[in-house]
Amino acid sequence: MTQDINFMTKTRALIDNLKSVCANYGLGNDGNEFKIITQVFLYKFLNDKFRYAVKQEMPVLDGSDNFSEALRNLSEDDYSDLVDSLDPNIPRLRPEHLISHLFVKQNDADFAKTFDDTLRQISIENADVFSVKSFTGAKDSLFDELTQFISDSSQRDAFAKALINKLFEFSFEEMFEQKYDFFATIFEYLIKDYNTDSGGKYAEYYTPHAVARIMAQIMVPEPVKSVKVYDPSAGSGTLLMSIAHEIGEENCTIYSEDISQKSSNMLRLNLVLNNLTHSIPNIIKTNTIAQPSYLDEEFDYIVSNPPFKLDFSDFRADLEKDAFKKRFFAGIPNIPKSKKESMAIYLLFIQHIMYSLSDTGKAAIVVPTGFITAQSGIEKKIRERLVTNGWLRGVVSMPSNIFASTGTNVSVLFLDKKADSEHIVLMDASKLGETVKEGKNQRTVLTPAEENLIIETFNTKEVVADLSVVVTKEQVIEKNYSFSAGQYFEVKIEYIDITAEEFTEKMDNFQNRLQKLFTEGNVLDKKIQQQLKSLKYEN
Repeated sequence: MTQDINFMTKTRALIDNLKSVCANYGLGNDGNEFKIITQVFLYKFLNDKFRYAVKQEMPVLDGSDNFSEALRNLSEDDYSDLVDSLDPNIPRLRPEHLISHLFVKQNDADFAKTFDDTLRQISIENADVFSVKSFTGAKDSLFDELTQFISDSSQRDAFAKALINKLFEFSFEEMFEQKYDFFATIFEYLIKDYNTDSGGKYAEYYTPHAVARIMAQIMVPEPVKSVKVYDPSAGSGTLLMSIAHEIGEENCTIYSEDISQKSSNMLRLNLVLNNLTHSIPNIIKTNTIAQPSYLDEEFDYIVSNPPFKLDFSDFRADLEKDAFKKRFFAGIPNIPKSKKESMAIYLLFIQHIMYSLSDTGKAAIVVPTGFITAQSGIEKKIRERLVTNGWLRGVVSMPSNIFASTGTNVSVLFLDKKADSEHIVLMDASKLGETVKEGKNQRTVLTPAEENLIIETFNTKEVVADLSVVVTKEQVIEKNYSFSAGQYFEVKIEYIDITAEEFTEKMDNFQNRLQKLFTEGNVLDKKIQQQLKSLKYEN
């Protein structure tokens, strides 16, 4: 535990130091700072992961004074055999790619070029495993030419040297002996200035951890193996990491789609840090609704916090084609005459998720709470289909402001192709949570005890007064397909037995109080009238 804290402190110091280097060279809060910080950190991680794996495979190298030199002294055949023996998820580096080699070379001429060339070579030689693909199949580069973000070319060598010196100070290698929770935590610190749920620059990629944990633990109450997990609007991967951790990283393969290159790169980093590198080739940068890459795939688990509102008028017509008729069975939202950005794109994501489930598939989707009670339109058609198909496992309505970046009240919809339609759990958790202030925003935070209450109540299908109801498919149909727990709560009227004398005494007290109020009112009326009479007109 002490070692964990020690490494956490050193790792956070490394991240802060990298940000200081950016600030010192005029890139603090610059749009490119995010790329530099995350990519340099990724380079450091891959370097140390490679060193660790090689030493495990060839222990004789562990005792060498100069690791990169000892690696360089291997014959070409020995080096090839060594690399071939490594796990496919381990990056393939050459001796001249290592931080220790660059550290020695930092005073050479054109060091910035050497630094950028090194990262480019690593990108090329590891593209098959570590590159994010687009819908067209084109692969991105793992690293940008980072020194080119320094506009003053005379400063680029010094910038590259400053970065290498920060990376050389300590190693992650000892942490690879342990579970990857350490790096899962570090990911949040690494991108805290770029990926916050308090309205920051990349807020759209963020789902609060409490919501992610609740979704994962409700979806995976028992062990599973060899499953495919999918998020059609993955962002930085908070939901995917949470459910993968619940299933076990070795027991699942991740698939994702997202239209944003930034979020795809953040997700790649999250997968690397969480021992899910094998799933990186399944990250696709695309428009999931208009150009889905996984339309012919079926998934065992789907998690999603889709965008609620977005202008998709540019490609709405494409969604009408016959190939998508079955997929968008409930219809496609119309283009409003004004405020096109208010188009309810989340309704397309729900239908896409339903279409993408395997025969035993399960899904958890964050939706605006208005969806669960809408009396007509696409919302109602979707709810009808879920109930008639027997796919509705339940709904949890969350507290307001649990997402500080949106004031919209949200609920989580739980689907299961094998749901028990006689025991559908509807939960109103809107009164739970504690209000905390974050900057200018207020948000609601669930306590660990409240998280557990929601999870346990849902999974055990327990009825709890003012929190949960368990209803049948027929009852939901009777309530016009409402998924709101509040509409099923019993109205409680408390009756108190009193004697005739107690009743008379209570009534006398009420009358006396009323008479007193009437008397006071009359006095006040007279005073107001006198005041009005005393008013005189003055020039």
